[in-house]
Amino acid sequence: MEKKTKLTGKEWTEIKRKKKLLKKKRLEEKLAKKIKRDQEAERKVSEEEVKEQIKTNDDYTVSIAVPGSILANAQSPELRTYLAGQIARAMVVFNVDEVIVFDESGQSLNDKESFKGITSKGNPNIQLARILQYLECPQYLRKSFFPKHVDLQYAGLLNPLDCPHHLRMQEWCKYREGVVVNRPVSKDNPSSYVNIGMLKEARVDKQLSAGIRVTVKLKQDEPNDKLKYYSGKVVSPSSPRSEAGLYWGYSVRLAPSLGAIFSQSPYPDGYDICIGTSEKGTSIDQFQMPKFNHLLVVFGGLKGLESALDVDPDLHTDDPSHLFDHYLNTCPNQGSRTIRTEEALLITMSGLRSRIHEAMSCDM
Repeated sequence: MEKKTKLTGKEWTEIKRKKKLLKKKRLEEKLAKKIKRDQEAERKVSEEEVKEQIKTNDDYTVSIAVPGSILANAQSPELRTYLAGQIARAMVVFNVDEVIVFDESGQSLNDKESFKGITSKGNPNIQLARILQYLECPQYLRKSFFPKHVDLQYAGLLNPLDCPHHLRMQEWCKYREGVVVNRPVSKDNPSSYVNIGMLKEARVDKQLSAGIRVTVKLKQDEPNDKLKYYSGKVVSPSSPRSEAGLYWGYSVRLAPSLGAIFSQSPYPDGYDICIGTSEKGTSIDQFQMPKFNHLLVVFGGLKGLESALDVDPDLHTDDPSHLFDHYLNTCPNQGSRTIRTEEALLITMSGLRSRIHEAMSCDM
């Protein structure tokens, strides 16, 4: 019989090390399988939640109109910027689709000579609109669309909106905002490359001019390090909400007067429900929201909607309540003589939120 060779200490150490590595590898594989199962379970739950959201008819839109003059009441450039940030936060918290900044002073928005920047008393309507647009834009696109400007000097003070389309580089979503980059493509295959805020660009099926902001729907369901670029197609900015139940930010529109809010509506049939807010209106406690396609809520400035009505030559009425389907007092029995517009936004939308959801639920 052959004698068994006795292992040395070093050999025993090597065997133990290999066993530990094998055990560690098996444990890692087991954990990876568990993580994958958990992710699949979470994905199924999220898909069910999205389906429930889509059931509640997300085809409707909510628009809010505010006067740019509210910035003129702020005491410093920093406070003007912060006030605009409060307005933007209120818009996204309540899933507002369109923000209209209107001029209640009667001066034309095209008067560029009166605009001297945020550090002096220029045109507050343009200042507010620019800051609202800047905040709505995803962080990785801001350098492409917003060159250095005095209005954005204190933008670093503002709280981020953190909307679903403000994605981090490592976050995955089927939809992403992007900017078309100037990169050569084959003439036989018309397409464009889009910077979507990830390590790899996306190639879309349309030939577009560089510098355009687009919404991209990716064909891949998860990140893939083996791909040179992601593939996708350009879709409407409303697609993430209508198809996946994702709030996708707001658009900003400038209106030269109170009447232009209604006459320059982007919707072919205009707004089917218009609500004005005033302490002279009827109490919101008795208000029941009817079903709608496009809802508009208008807020006044320091002097109320009456001031904007007086300077608008196209509106032939002395009573602002005649302009709206409903003229509401959203904070009856208020303890202060005045309610600031940024406060009125939160109070009003808090009161309307449940009424909107009830009106637009599928049971109606």
